[in-house]
Amino acid sequence: MSTCAPVSLAIIVAAADNGVIGRDNRLLWRLRTDMRRFRSLTMGHPVLMGRKTFESIGKPLPGRETIVLTRAGADLPAGVIRASSLEEALALGREAAERLGVGRLMVAGGAQVYAECLPLADEILLTRVHASPEGDAVFPAIDPDLFEETAREAHPAGSEDEHAFTFIDYKRKRERSREVSAAANR
Repeated sequence: MSTCAPVSLAIIVAAADNGVIGRDNRLLWRLRTDMRRFRSLTMGHPVLMGRKTFESIGKPLPGRETIVLTRAGADLPAGVIRASSLEEALALGREAAERLGVGRLMVAGGAQVYAECLPLADEILLTRVHASPEGDAVFPAIDPDLFEETAREAHPAGSEDEHAFTFIDYKRKRERSREVSAAANR
């Protein structure tokens, strides 16, 4: 086991102004700038997602270890790591991050996985999409008592991006972060 700092849990999500993240297991917008950011931030890291999110992508993410949280017995492609509980997924993700020499386990959805991971997350890498579509998957509200904004970058709609959006990074406030990291790294 490595003696490096604990692996942080980072949620990466695109959510509309009304919190919607999708409908019928698909995204509701086309934001190429956000997709490039997702790729850049997750490249070389283990990425945890639920089965439905994995099925919507349809394949392992190149250059990343893909961990799929599923209670179903569905077949997964070679190279995809199956976890049957959140505890197992976090342990596998920490092991993968340490093996890869990176400090983050990235959580990429869907709604149920986000809800389960939010209480344990050290940071949230949010793309706030300035639209209010109807959807059946929603990202939970971010509690300002637990998370503080550390960066913000606005982007207009354009030829590659259907809507205006803002990248907003949050970190868990210090006093709470140590408690959560200790619990997540047990």
